Amino acid sequence: MEQLATLDSKLKPFLHLFSGNHYLQALIILICGYLVARVFRWSLTSIIYKLTHRSRTTLDDQFIELVRNPVFYSILIIAASIAASLVLEGHPETIILSLLKTATIIIWSMFILRLTRMLLRAASQTDERFHVISGQTLPLFENLAIIIIVAIAVYFMFGAWNIDMTAWLASAGIVGIAIGFASKDTLANLFSGVFILADAPYKIGDYIVLESGERGEVTHIGIRSTRILTRDDVEITIPNSIMGNTRIINESGGPYTKYRIRLKVGVAYGSDIEKVKTVLMKIALENENVCEIPEPRVRFRSFGASSLDFELLSWVDEPMLRGRVLDALNTEVYLQFQQNDIEIPFSQQDIYIKSWPQKTEAKEE
Repeated sequence: MEQLATLDSKLKPFLHLFSGNHYLQALIILICGYLVARVFRWSLTSIIYKLTHRSRTTLDDQFIELVRNPVFYSILIIAASIAASLVLEGHPETIILSLLKTATIIIWSMFILRLTRMLLRAASQTDERFHVISGQTLPLFENLAIIIIVAIAVYFMFGAWNIDMTAWLASAGIVGIAIGFASKDTLANLFSGVFILADAPYKIGDYIVLESGERGEVTHIGIRSTRILTRDDVEITIPNSIMGNTRIINESGGPYTKYRIRLKVGVAYGSDIEKVKTVLMKIALENENVCEIPEPRVRFRSFGASSLDFELLSWVDEPMLRGRVLDALNTEVYLQFQQNDIEIPFSQQDIYIKSWPQKTEAKEE
């Protein structure tokens, strides 16, 4: 308002040169404001846009495109405010100025919303710099930005109409406390969902194992819950408050999604150890689902109670292949051991009885 008053005081001597009619002066101000707005808009389009178009990034071009209309309408609103102060007085002038302020707040709020959305989407495409903002968390940050910007805009709108916000803020605080106590579980899920999306301990498509033993593929990460699909095609929905406070094994985590399979097998004492290792390595290398890098390996683990215990270690591209590959490897191990006369012992126990207890005749009373 002080800037408008200063501009008005500078323009009044100039306007008196044309006429003492306030309506004619207001019309001249509106026409001049429109011309200035058009010139400014043309300069943004022709000159500044050509300069920014030479840069590598497109953010500056998009910014110029977004700011054109807000600046154009703001200049018109300033001219309309000055014109209204010339021809109106008292209560009508206050209403018109409040309406113009409200329109300005709406215009620039829409600009800030679009600018924020543009910056968030640009940040989500550069994961090496912004790990928190990604394609999955983008809707969350966009919704938070909308809530904050709209809340600030409403506050300034109340100020434009000279409405005291103290009572409203106090009432909102009391209502917020009541809602918080009534929906504490929902809020716990909400905040846990925010932290899960931001921290990203798992993502859609990962295979996770819960502390309770359920294992499956993550199909949905929402604000309230996470859904996983088990190998039995059963969908499990877990509240985010539980997911945020439990131990989770992400089988698809790490530097790559490859998963290691451990196949334990025992052979009879007296077997040729090198032959067993060669057969097991050949079985792994001939399986098309077993990765060549890292290469499979065989380890002689221990001397068991009735067998020599070996372990075949191999990798698959995805955790979902674990069951299929284990079935193929177990089948091939059994067939190859039979062909190469390698015995797979089974646990057995021999009981030796040294002597039978002698029967004693009952004593006669």
